[in-house]
Amino acid sequence: MSLISDLMSAIQVLPGVGPKTAQRLTFYLLQKDQSGGKHLAETILTAIERVGECKTCRTLTENAECKICANPGRLYKQVCVVETPADIIHLESATDYSGKYFVLHGKLSPIDGMGPSDLKLDMLVNMLSKAECEELIIATGSTLEGETTAQYLAHMAEQGGIKATRLAHGVPLGGDLEYIDNSTLAHAFASRTHL
Repeated sequence: MSLISDLMSAIQVLPGVGPKTAQRLTFYLLQKDQSGGKHLAETILTAIERVGECKTCRTLTENAECKICANPGRLYKQVCVVETPADIIHLESATDYSGKYFVLHGKLSPIDGMGPSDLKLDMLVNMLSKAECEELIIATGSTLEGETTAQYLAHMAEQGGIKATRLAHGVPLGGDLEYIDNSTLAHAFASRTHL
């Protein structure tokens, strides 16, 4: 294999990058932006070597503890459980949430061999055992595995005497019913609330 082919193959490890996109990116880096390509390679290598999991919430960080966990203004009164570190970025930019997070790095899926120990739920139990924790906010996806994980987490919180809540799912703000898929509409209808 040539170096060009190796680079195209390497670029395809990124999600959503197929052979054509990898080819276009490869030739761009080699022909038009070699310094950008070198910087990209160095940055990726440095990040892979230095970024790990926060010892408290399991998000990705360069330090032993992430900025959110290290912030004394963030309280353990509420703990929001998410599937990925990217979910934290979305919640932080869209909400005024001021509690703590816990990242599962997946969801319960016996078919894929993902059980409670793989999600490090023992760390979550330890986090919830803090005296001030009152609410576990479950922000997993609405897939079958996400719902299963949510039910498991709710049961776990209930056993610890902590209120468990779930993010609402359903009709998006500004959405017309005719454009909503049937399963989303059915879930929204079944989960309707009193005004």
